[in-house]
Amino acid sequence: MDEVMTTADAATLGRAALSMAQTASSVLLTPPTPPSDSSSPPSPLLPSNLPLISAFLAFALAQFLKLFTTWFKEKRWDSKRMVDSGGMPSSHSATVTALAMAIGLQDGTGSPAFAIAVILACIVMYDASGIRLHAGRQAELLNQIVCEFPPEHPLSSIRPLRELLGHTPFQVVVGGILGCIVAYLMRNTN
Repeated sequence: MDEVMTTADAATLGRAALSMAQTASSVLLTPPTPPSDSSSPPSPLLPSNLPLISAFLAFALAQFLKLFTTWFKEKRWDSKRMVDSGGMPSSHSATVTALAMAIGLQDGTGSPAFAIAVILACIVMYDASGIRLHAGRQAELLNQIVCEFPPEHPLSSIRPLRELLGHTPFQVVVGGILGCIVAYLMRNTN
């Protein structure tokens, strides 16, 4: 025999489901209360995550060094280099090698986190010196082709493509060395 649900039963069921959902969301969204032990030190303002700090510091240092390498190469100061990709040293390589090195120094080279970080570093560095470098060279060639169009051509007034996307293998290696040095120095300061 089939049961028939009345509107009163549906309303009661709906109220019960709503009450359960509200209880679950309040449990999930309410932060846990800290223990009342007053002897615990306050949490630091900055996280003490060595791999994260090493990676961010290596990235910032590599981007800052691009100012000086641009001046050395082109004899001009270009502050836009601090936010651009490409150039010497590779900030992508510095970031991922600092991350992998710091994880290796902290957790050991046998940890799964180190294995993941090394694979990530290899992929990022391969991409920087391979795919992105060649995409930049293609952009340079396309920009030259567009410059040769007559002024009445519809594509002659388009904005040029960014040409400095990737890194030479030397720039990637220097970025990797910089990342390793930063992670090692950060580990020794703790």
